[in-house]
This record gives sequence, C-alpha cells and structure tokens, in this order.
Amino acid sequence: MTMRRLLYVDYNCFQRGFDDPDQIRIQMESLACQNIFLDAEHDSVRLVWSFMHEDENYLCPFSERKLEVFRLAKLCKIKVGPEREIYEKAKEFQQKGNLSSKDAIHLACAFYVKAQCFLTCDDQLIKRVKRLNVDIEIMNPIDYIRKEND
Repeated sequence: MTMRRLLYVDYNCFQRGFDDPDQIRIQMESLACQNIFLDAEHDSVRLVWSFMHEDENYLCPFSERKLEVFRLAKLCKIKVGPEREIYEKAKEFQQKGNLSSKDAIHLACAFYVKAQCFLTCDDQLIKRVKRLNVDIEIMNPIDYIRKEND
C-alpha cells in the first residue's frame, strides 16, 4: 500500500473559489483546489487543519465563505494545535525568510506535522519559502496538480 501524501493547504486555497472568477488564473487555481479537496474526500491525500486556519476563518467577515471553509475543514484529518515548537519555528521562519507572522505560523505547522507539500496561491510566499531551503515542497495548487498527473 502506498502512503498518501500529507498536504498543508494555505488558507487562501480554502477561499479561492470565492475570488474573482473573471481572472483565468483564479479560475484555474480554484479548480486545482477543488480537485485537491476531492482527492481528500476520496482519501487519496491527507490534509492538515491548524489553529492558524481556525483563527483566520473566525476572522473572515463573510459568513458564506466561513461556513464553506468549515465544511472543507472536515476533510482535514490531521489537526494541529498551538505548540511551543511551532512558535519557535515560526519565529525563525519569520526572521530568516521575512514572512508575515501568519505565513510563518502556517509554514511552521506544516513543518511540525512533516507535510510533504505546502500549497498556496501566494507567489511571494512561494519565493520567500524557497529561499529558506526548508524540507517541504512549496508550490501553487495548479503546479501540484500538474506534477501529480505527470
């Protein structure tokens, strides 16, 4: 039996379906994210839900989005709560990679659970994390789908 990939999906991926559908890139990212959530439904991949996802979702001012994200969160079988180790790693990522505190916490959570891949629609975050040279593959959901289907 092959081990299902453990994916840490950035919060923006949970919300991508609500973004401007007139932009081709957003349409493609939205479809890629939908595909990843379908894979999780079919147990083809394992997804992570962290306390940072939870915080960001509670802060979302749009109830329809918030409810949809909580629905998708049920697909995440791995839950991560706040841990001292995550806090320390996030501080390191924030300082070394010039990451926002939220991005650093998300990355530290992914690192903590030993996710094989961190998916985000944020190009700037991808560039900054790649410079950190961490042991997690980081990419856009479209690139992940392309790679998995090769």
